[in-house]
Order: sequence, then structure tokens, then C-alpha cells
Amino acid sequence: MVDGADADGWSQVAQGWAELWGSFADPARRAIIEAAAIGPGTRVLDAGCGSGEFLDLLAERGAVAVGADPAPAMVALAREASAGTGADVVLADIENLPFADAAFDVATAVNALQFAEDTTAAVRELARVVRPGGIVAVSNWAEAALNDIDVVEAAIAEARDDEPYPDGPLRPAGGIEAALAAGGVQVVDSRVVDVPWFAPDEVTLVRGILLGEDADVVTSLHAVIVAAAAPFRDGRGGYVLRNSFRWAIARV
Repeated sequence: MVDGADADGWSQVAQGWAELWGSFADPARRAIIEAAAIGPGTRVLDAGCGSGEFLDLLAERGAVAVGADPAPAMVALAREASAGTGADVVLADIENLPFADAAFDVATAVNALQFAEDTTAAVRELARVVRPGGIVAVSNWAEAALNDIDVVEAAIAEARDDEPYPDGPLRPAGGIEAALAAGGVQVVDSRVVDVPWFAPDEVTLVRGILLGEDADVVTSLHAVIVAAAAPFRDGRGGYVLRNSFRWAIARV
């Protein structure tokens, strides 16, 4: 799967991401909506909006939603998906947001903050565009021990004679909270939420795990992935990988 903050790489996989992973983080997004009391008229920026799924959830709540993403193809998909909601989507990265100070009531970053070159600067930028008393909300993958997908990723690393990727600083308990505090905002709530990922068959499983890899890599790792994911078969030919996201909200 695409790794890191390469906007061109994310653009290349945008369509596949939207199809296979776009709604995956919805449980975390809904948790943030509730915790931040987002409702009719709430001005919300979703930084790192990807293909725009959060914008649709926000529109359902009557929020005035704006998305920002550094990948042009993601912005195009988000604009298309949210065309009927009135949500605006701009091309911008999380550390350089083209909005005035205090322009929003809430700023969110779901599965996005970890891609910032400087997470403290990114949190400060999110806080800058939120009014005093408003909310900055961040969510991302929890530590490997809470994610079935990391079992599969570890098998891939072993097959390639690589070391598994270590947990980044935002993934363990307290990681998001520390990043928010370093950015000068006051954490008021944090939780863990289940975010299962479903694949209806092994072809979709492998495609989703190796999104962005070329055909030779997909072929060479197909059996490795299917074997590693065997414990997660759902009895109907598909797979359910049970994963977790951590989220935290902070007051500006």
C-alpha cells in the first residue's frame, strides 16, 4: 500500500483507495462527530480528506464542511463525491492551510496527521484555523497489536526479508494526546474505536493490502497474504480484518 506523504503516489491509487478503503475509517469519523458535538451549521475542516467520505458524513449532520488534501486526484474524487452537498474541497497540505485564522469551529485529521513532516507544526496549523474554544480532532491507526492488518503486513515483511514497520509515535496509547499537547491545544477526550475492514474474496484482499504495487509484486505475494489472512476468513469466502483507530479531541 502507498506509504508516506507522497501526493503523486496517493493520486495514482486514488480510485482504488476510494473503492477499497474510503469508508473504512467511518467508525472513527462518527465517534469524532459525536465527541465534538458537530451538528447543523458547524463549520468543519477535514484536513487530509482523501476521497471525501467524511465530508458526506458531515453533510448528513448539517455541518458546513470543507476538505483539503495534497493529492490532486484525491481532491478531484472528493469534489465529485461531495458535489451535491455544497462542500468545498481545496488542494492543500495539512501544514499549509489556505484559510484565515479562526475560520472553523472544528478541524479534523483522520489517518492524515502521521503524514505531516512536522506533526507539531501541523497541529498548530489546525489550531490556527479554528476559533478560540473550538475543537481539533485527530484519529489514526492504533498500535500493531490491535490490528489484524499488521499480522498480514508482518508476513509480507518476512517474505521480503524486511523488518516490520515499527509503530509510529501517534499509534500507541497517549501518542495522539502528546502530539496535540505539543501543538498547544488542550486534550478533552480520547478513545479507541473498532474499524474492521471487509474483503469479499482473496483477490480483493490482496489488491487492498498491496494497493499501489505493480502486478509482479501482487502475483509474488498473493499466497503469502492469503496464508497470513487465513485466521480472518469469514466462512463465506471473504475476510474480516479487525482493526482499531485511536482518536482524541482537544480544545483550542
